[in-house]
Amino acid sequence: MEIFDHILTDRGSKYAVSGCVCTSKAEALAALKQLRRGKKFAKATHNSWALLSSADGPIKHDDGESGAGMVILRMLEREALTDQLVIVTRWFGGVHLGGDRFRRIQDCVRYYLENRSQNLNKL
Repeated sequence: MEIFDHILTDRGSKYAVSGCVCTSKAEALAALKQLRRGKKFAKATHNSWALLSSADGPIKHDDGESGAGMVILRMLEREALTDQLVIVTRWFGGVHLGGDRFRRIQDCVRYYLENRSQNLNKL
């Protein structure tokens, strides 16, 4: 699991992005469980994620951040990046961001795509 912590802040909300090689929904859930073992990520308001799985097809989960999983999934589809789980974590800062939250999610995914290791190991 590759984690980029505290990559941006917007009106008090803090964001991180994580990811790893992953081929199925079961592996994605195991990776999310591993991430949440860290106390900081367990206390996050949202851990939204998506995976373009070669085994199971497109999979996404908003974790209460409505529409976030679809934003991540669309970016993975545009990059044709299969079997790569991407998780965007948000710690709510007290101010609702409205539509700006989607731009922040895109910023996080873009950061991950630009900075990830090309040869990540599976879990």
